Amino acid sequence: MKIAAQTPPGGGSGRDQSQIDRAIRHVSILVVDDEPGMRNYLLRTLQPRCKRIEAAASAEEASKLLDKQHFDLVLLDNVMPGRSGLDWLKEQRRVGFFAEVILITAYADLDTAIQALRVGASDFVLKPFRSNQILNVINRCMDQRYLRRENFLLKYELQADNLAARGRLIGKSPGIDGVRQTLEKVAPMRTPVLFTGASGTGKEIAARTLHAMSERADKPFVPINCAAASPERLAADLFGELDHPSGDGLLVQASGGTLFLDEVAELPLPLQASLLRVIEDGRVRLGGAEREVPLNLRFVFASNADLEAEMQQGRVRADFYHRINVLTVHMPQLRDRVGDIPELAELFMGKLSRQLGVAPLPLSETVLFNLARYDWPGNVRELRNQIERALILGEFPPEFAGSADETGAEPVESLHAVERRHILTVLEACGGNRAEAARRLGVSRKTVDRKCAMWNV
Repeated sequence: MKIAAQTPPGGGSGRDQSQIDRAIRHVSILVVDDEPGMRNYLLRTLQPRCKRIEAAASAEEASKLLDKQHFDLVLLDNVMPGRSGLDWLKEQRRVGFFAEVILITAYADLDTAIQALRVGASDFVLKPFRSNQILNVINRCMDQRYLRRENFLLKYELQADNLAARGRLIGKSPGIDGVRQTLEKVAPMRTPVLFTGASGTGKEIAARTLHAMSERADKPFVPINCAAASPERLAADLFGELDHPSGDGLLVQASGGTLFLDEVAELPLPLQASLLRVIEDGRVRLGGAEREVPLNLRFVFASNADLEAEMQQGRVRADFYHRINVLTVHMPQLRDRVGDIPELAELFMGKLSRQLGVAPLPLSETVLFNLARYDWPGNVRELRNQIERALILGEFPPEFAGSADETGAEPVESLHAVERRHILTVLEACGGNRAEAARRLGVSRKTVDRKCAMWNV
């Protein structure tokens, strides 16, 4: 813990005044001090610079303000009538108070410093102090807060697939164009979005694309795999723990951004009920706390399971399902967007070859033809894995590298693959208009409809 009074008159932080003002302009502050002169001084100094500031003349008044609204930072006088600032802070931590606290004191003895650390004060400033000193200590305190937040969220980012974490929605097929258009419409809104589709179809990449399109793009995107942790661990991660140094969980840490819950069907029923209330109220009661905290958070969900069937079998709450199913975006399978395979293959080949430190393999017409006629049950993820495997081995396997004769494919099968690829390519070029595609192909509309039904397009 540093003592702000040691900051030299010139600032000492290495940052000019405009940088400090930018750093605190989004911060809401509560001043708790029984001295009117100190309250007025801090209000005059900070009001033009911060998002919101209020003052309390006593601990009791401060508690009432905290019950009504959330503050990012509390400037707390340690010596007040009735009880000390540290005693009040200790009590507030028990009921669920996780904001940053700067202690204002006239005495910087070791015992006070130890007590302040134990109850979670971030820093303290010695009386008397100048305006630049309090601004510097606020700036330092909030810098530390943002750094802790980034470190806390980073582990969830690292758990995500490396390519998905940096990916974008690729393709110009009608299915992907439809997804992209839907995302553009819903991006400015706070409405929850549910992504459905088979495993490997790119649900997380679509969720990240939605986040990037929104005004939350510069805020956190936090991916959570609901099947990757025990119910207890998942609840603690989301809602926090009072006895943890940074008691607020992901719901608070990600505030302002997007929380992506993958494999949402794996959420335990009690957690579904808890999240339903958070989504409905826009507030969260952190683990073991008495006080609720307001949230500014977008919820995005994904599942490869049939959630309606899961609901009928009692594994998904009906009220939770209907709340998250406001807008559903279905991700098409790769076999239904074969025209996107060349672009996807080229993207994966470039990224993976750089990551692995090997030369990219040529994507010849033969390779692309064979990639297009394969069924891809694992979808885009399987295509990515196949290209990574080929880069490691230095060649594509015979079923992709060789011609139809070399791979032992029967002529009828090859003809079927050619027909499927050609019809779907023409259909994509027509923007999904089957009547126009039938005209260009020289066949009836019924033929195109029958083929599409057979291929589940």
